[in-house]
Amino acid sequence: MADDDAALDVAFTALADPVRRRIIARLSHGPATVNELAEPFEISKQAVSKHIQVLEQAQLVTRSRDAQRRPVHLNPARLEALTAWIDRYRLVREGQFRSLDAVLESSAGHTAPTAKDRK
Repeated sequence: MADDDAALDVAFTALADPVRRRIIARLSHGPATVNELAEPFEISKQAVSKHIQVLEQAQLVTRSRDAQRRPVHLNPARLEALTAWIDRYRLVREGQFRSLDAVLESSAGHTAPTAKDRK
């Protein structure tokens, strides 16, 4: 459990940076090289490489070798694990809201009549 928490901490820390989130967004459309990932940013390729290293350490991206190219790939399994963690708590919250809705609906029948009801 502590390992899972540490992995979550690393992943969410990596995603806290807007440059890294934009890199993830770009990679959702397909693999890209560091040069391609650096294009929209006004930062050096070395800075983009450091951002990619952080994403690699968080296991959010991987690199492969294709001749001279080293494309960066999104790791969908890792993103799915993060989504599953978030969904677990979202579903709990939704259940609480459904319960509250049910209470409000049942108490709606016990309210004082409105002016429309009196006609």
